[in-house]
Amino acid sequence: MVVKTLVLVALVFLFSLAGFAQNWPAPKAPAIPEADGYVVIPHAAVAPDPKTAYRVIFDGTKAAAKPDNILPVINAAGGVLNDLVVGKVPQRNRQLAIVFHGPAVDGILDNAHFRAKYGIDNPNLKVLSSLKQQGVVLLVCGQHLAAEHIDPKILSPDITVASDAYLVLINYQNRGYAVMLF
Repeated sequence: MVVKTLVLVALVFLFSLAGFAQNWPAPKAPAIPEADGYVVIPHAAVAPDPKTAYRVIFDGTKAAAKPDNILPVINAAGGVLNDLVVGKVPQRNRQLAIVFHGPAVDGILDNAHFRAKYGIDNPNLKVLSSLKQQGVVLLVCGQHLAAEHIDPKILSPDITVASDAYLVLINYQNRGYAVMLF
């Protein structure tokens, strides 16, 4: 009898919590629909400010969990871009860049070479093109390409080869960019 009463009290308590759940709006992803969207949080302590210049260099080294997923760094940069677009930050104040090296480079292969390696179309190519159209600078580490004997011609045409990812990161940090690692 005591066990039944405790179970009943626990169930009533759990069901009563459902009444306190917040009904959030769906995330918005107007700039990069394939990336994480942004939910406007009323009265948030820190929110996108149209008057602030957002300078971010994304350090992309991780491969996607599965070949049919976009790279974590592309999702992150696209998500930040969605945040800023929803927050009405003008393009002149959205200064984003990505440098790819390490395992992430597979995700920027052109479609023919990605398909040869993974047997599917490269899901990153459309997103890379959209990011570039939104003004995001897309770089790859030339030192990684040389060390792995990767011909730059087999990469997405949206990518520019830099001499070294470390120099890119130092240069962007010296210019006031925040670094985000993915």
